Parts: sequence; structure tokens; C-alpha cells
Amino acid sequence: QVQLVESGGGLVQPGGSLRLSCVASGFTFSGFSLNSSPVGWFRQAPGKEREAVGCISSNDGNTHYAGSVKGRFTISRDNAKNTVYLQMNSLKPEDTAIYYCATPYSGSLCSLSKYEYGSWGQGTQVTVSS
Repeated sequence: QVQLVESGGGLVQPGGSLRLSCVASGFTFSGFSLNSSPVGWFRQAPGKEREAVGCISSNDGNTHYAGSVKGRFTISRDNAKNTVYLQMNSLKPEDTAIYYCATPYSGSLCSLSKYEYGSWGQGTQVTVSS
């Protein structure tokens, strides 16, 4: 079982920035590496469905974003640190949510469908408020 851990959440004013991190832990014996897996970022606000933020593929590093965050959020990898980042700029109050990273059941391409993902982190809270 892949264990994912998100960090970097917090309280930020509208227009501010945050960078979230996603690392994998607890399964090095299985040979799994986050570098070799697509990673998706999702978020869930109170009373709402979990929705896609974006994802990054493993084979070519291509990224895809939800329309609501395109141009403001960027997903990247640091293979040396086996970490995936979600850089969030120009944050808005409507970005307030718990943010999750996830890895898919299989494949190398990223997907914005939450149903493609089988391993999830515990989430990190992002609150955008003045």
C-alpha cells in the first residue's frame, strides 16, 4: 500500500501563495518510487465533492489542470527528493479546501478523474482568508 503525505498547507491572504508537497513513505521495500508514478492533486471544500486540481504524468512530465486553477497553479517534480509540488499563486477564498495528492491504480499518464486513483494522502488544509 502506497502511503502519501502532503504538507505545506496553512492560512494565507487572498492573492498570496503557498507550495504544497507530496512525498511517499513507508513502502521503500516494495521498490515504489513517486518519480515513476503519475500524481494527481485534488481538493475538497466543506459540503462539496472532491474535485481535481491537476496532475503530472510520470513518463513525460506533462501536466493538466482544472480550468478553475489554470494559470495560477503549477505542478512539478523534484526527482532527487522524490517529491511532487503544487505551487499555488494568486490564491482566492474559493481555493479554501483540504488538498490531497494521490497516485493512480495503474498507468503512466495523469488523469483528472478521482476514480482513477487508488492511493491517497491524509490531506493538508489550505485556508484563504483576510
